Amino acid sequence: MDLQKHDLHPQAAPADSALRASDAERDRIADILHDALAEGRLTADEHAERVEGVLRAKTVGELEVFIRDLPAAHRRGPGPSHAPAPRRPTAGAIPIDPDDNVVAVFSSAVRKGRWRAGRRIHAYAIFGSVEIDLSEALFDHQQVVVKSFAVFGSVEIRVPENVSLRGMGGGVLGSFEVATLDSGEPEAPIVYVDGWAVLGSVEARARRGKVVADILDRVQRQVDRSLRKHLGH
Repeated sequence: MDLQKHDLHPQAAPADSALRASDAERDRIADILHDALAEGRLTADEHAERVEGVLRAKTVGELEVFIRDLPAAHRRGPGPSHAPAPRRPTAGAIPIDPDDNVVAVFSSAVRKGRWRAGRRIHAYAIFGSVEIDLSEALFDHQQVVVKSFAVFGSVEIRVPENVSLRGMGGGVLGSFEVATLDSGEPEAPIVYVDGWAVLGSVEARARRGKVVADILDRVQRQVDRSLRKHLGH
């Protein structure tokens, strides 16, 4: 009879704590431990022991054990109610032609500071280096593609830590590394890094401490526009 009951009910999905941990989640726990050390909540030995455990942890539940007795573990609100950012841009959202080209041939090229990011950015590093720093950029569009080509060169991409980051490219005798991010804000920009590293390297990751500060402002502007349209203004 018990067997029949089990057959009638589908197997439950694993709890969040049983899911495999990502590098981004390990980084988050390591940051909390670093702050706890700086605040004097952990001794140097305790910090070193816990960080070592974080590196060995395989599931989300195993990671949470290391911060269970720290205040930062209890300050977080409920998890995001929206779906994670898609792996690829929405069809038709990104133009075919680039809004900006960053080229380094036997040289170096940099885009950084307070600049306006287009929907498509092309980066070419041929026996050279390209740095694209979006940590202080203005995002007029939610989806941005950085198409990167590194041939005997390097492309380094930095993004704010509260955006979503996805990688779609690959390497041919080279290194193509994208540290995936998932933002907790449904309106946060999504940066897609595409392209190839041929005997070169493409690297994309968050710049700690840098955030897109105008996400909430952008949401409010969208609400205001919707209200004006509804009211006929």
